[in-house]
Amino acid sequence: MFFEPEFLEVFVRKEFLPFSIPTIEEEEIREVVDSLESGWITTGPKVKRFEDDFKAYVGAPYAVPLSSATAGLHLALLALGIGPGDEVITTPMTFAATVNVMIHVGAVPVLADIEPGTLNIDVSRVREKITPRTKAVVPVHFAGLPCDMDAIFALAEEFNLKVLEDAAHAVGTEYKGKRIGSLDTVSVFSFHPIKNITTGEGGMVCTRDERLAEEVSLLKFHGMSREAWKRYSAQGTPNYDIVLPGYKYNMMDIQAALGIHQLAKLDRFIEQRTEIAEFYNDAFSAVEEIRTPSAAPYAYRHAWHLYTPLVRIEDLTIDRDGFMAELKKENIGTGLHFKAVHHHPYYRENLPVPEGALPHADYTSDRILSLPLFPRMTVQDAKDVVDAVKDVIARNRR
Repeated sequence: MFFEPEFLEVFVRKEFLPFSIPTIEEEEIREVVDSLESGWITTGPKVKRFEDDFKAYVGAPYAVPLSSATAGLHLALLALGIGPGDEVITTPMTFAATVNVMIHVGAVPVLADIEPGTLNIDVSRVREKITPRTKAVVPVHFAGLPCDMDAIFALAEEFNLKVLEDAAHAVGTEYKGKRIGSLDTVSVFSFHPIKNITTGEGGMVCTRDERLAEEVSLLKFHGMSREAWKRYSAQGTPNYDIVLPGYKYNMMDIQAALGIHQLAKLDRFIEQRTEIAEFYNDAFSAVEEIRTPSAAPYAYRHAWHLYTPLVRIEDLTIDRDGFMAELKKENIGTGLHFKAVHHHPYYRENLPVPEGALPHADYTSDRILSLPLFPRMTVQDAKDVVDAVKDVIARNRR
């Protein structure tokens, strides 16, 4: 039986390609099993090993492992002395956790617009937002591309501001030859499953400030002067003191068991991600309806946590959400990173932004999507993504 081509529905892929899959290999599995069999599954020797390996990798004198990057941002704000009524400037193009933790400590989030190309915070717009109540700035290294840290540090010095890097996207990112995490600031990393390395859930605070590292360490586990590993190991003592009212944000050994081997593979993972991202950039360079991510005008290493093109919906008959739905029909998974913070209902009501005050973030928020990007992808997977994007455009072009 023969069918006319216009009545034959043809999809790019038979199997669904997820937006992201963590690369978990035999070394990680064996290490987790070893933790389970050892009887020590909460904070213990493997957390300490991961902490030491991580600070050596990034070049930070101090590192504090935590249950999540959100926990890290929360404790870092507290350790920096940020509290009720203090203003903290950050980008609207980030996950809500960046801003949520400011609310948790009683601070006032202030949003500065982004650069239209890199999608990182625009330092010139940060300057415009500074008031006598401004205490800190929180740059987010969007998708793994570092912000202009020299300009941010210069502004911080001029106005006596703290700098807290939201480095959730930036494990392995480098700025002018230095790894994020080694700069003279506080950096918070994420090990969520879609990140470049994963501990299932988890985070790390890195700093050059010994006092701050000590305070974060106290805050992460009830304000207790000795953690379980120090109290219950053969060398420890069960006595302890509560020196401040802390939280329960500690990382577990069964998480660190993953991280130890993930970290050892990070550079390989970034190389694989970079190859896919460069393939996308080349493939979409002649597609007018797609705007690919821009480079920065300074030396850097992009970690390529995400690949986030903008869809020129003004040239199409569907919006961004419709575009993502069409890709799903082609068995291509996508992500949304991110809807701008001030577009969410809670922040529309509680952190109102005047119409047109953040034009680049507004434009980006309506058009951005994340295409599949993870080390286990093949060249054919990447080609399928490109073909599917082109097919969706062809079907919905104005």
